[in-house]
Amino acid sequence: MTPTTSLHQLHAATAELDPPLAALDLTALDRNAADLVRRANGTAVRVASKSVRCRAVLERVLGDGLTARGGFAGIMAYSLREAIWLVRLGARDVLLGYPVLDRAALAELAAAPALLEAITLMIDDVAQLELTRAALGTDLAHPRVCLDIDAALRIGPLHLGARRSPVRSPEEAAELAAEALRRGFAVVGVMTYESQIAGLPDSNPAVRLVKRLSALEIGRRRTRVLDAVRAVTGPLEIVNSGGTGSIEVSITDPDVTEVTAGSGLYVPTLFDHYRSFTPRPALFFATPVLRKPAPTIATVFAGGYIASGPAGPSRVPAPVWPAGLKLLGSEGAGEVQTPLAGGAELEIGDRVWFRHAKAGELCERFAEIHLVDEAGHRTTVPTYRGEGQCFG
Repeated sequence: MTPTTSLHQLHAATAELDPPLAALDLTALDRNAADLVRRANGTAVRVASKSVRCRAVLERVLGDGLTARGGFAGIMAYSLREAIWLVRLGARDVLLGYPVLDRAALAELAAAPALLEAITLMIDDVAQLELTRAALGTDLAHPRVCLDIDAALRIGPLHLGARRSPVRSPEEAAELAAEALRRGFAVVGVMTYESQIAGLPDSNPAVRLVKRLSALEIGRRRTRVLDAVRAVTGPLEIVNSGGTGSIEVSITDPDVTEVTAGSGLYVPTLFDHYRSFTPRPALFFATPVLRKPAPTIATVFAGGYIASGPAGPSRVPAPVWPAGLKLLGSEGAGEVQTPLAGGAELEIGDRVWFRHAKAGELCERFAEIHLVDEAGHRTTVPTYRGEGQCFG
């Protein structure tokens, strides 16, 4: 998928800048944000910060206070240090997507009532409760916690989905909730992330069948889990589910109070083949041609920005402009140079534009992003890295 018009505009708006550089099409971003809200159909959308990693973009979506605007509500952070940083900058509702064992950050959380009020920790094991309580250094702090429930589909010995939580059954969830309460934690939510639905493109009938079976199974099991947990805790504030690729599935459950999405703002290549929405690629990077080792090969600087996940073709960046360029199978995308086949028309000094395979990970490679609006005006903002932040 090559948004040629958008790339021409980004190319022109950044013409006097030296690549490598990252550029974001604000028109595509805004349309993607509106589409996430439309797809959620009244259910709040929590922004996954790991898929954004740029405070200016979070503020554009959530408002200057990083709180809630136009169907979006709150942030799902991937690090407690990140959550604390965002709350000190104005965020008021940050859910951790993963357990935390950062003792210094937990001690900081315990010492600040505003942080305790705004941040919800994620748990799936009693051992996490023990280590967290020790790190807090006090029995007077009562952190908010959310239970991460395994949402994978199991068919016999097959485990289809992410290896996340060991908590699966209603009984296990209720037991963990009771133990959290006993240790002085406030249990406020339950999360089910169906990665086998949200993270897989609708590429073939087998995948679509897995998605349908997964939706039926987790829908039924989530109801039983919630009943069991509520019997222990009373009403829950948060029932979080899904991701960019599974919003329509998640919102069919009336118990779900919010869905999480982040990748749908930038739309990396992994989201090109979903049938549930129309991808509008928004984030790109450009790098210059350094060499012409053969008449039909152009070698660009760097470019080896490999995405996380199972190693393979789906995790490498894709050259998208000029059209017709391909990575070489013998070299791929390199640490300091990337040769591209099909570059007969390219000359030394020209630019090649790429899309990354995943969303926010590209921001770990750049200190700034150039935002380009509909009129072609450019604004430069820092990424997390550009603000001196590295959360892992």
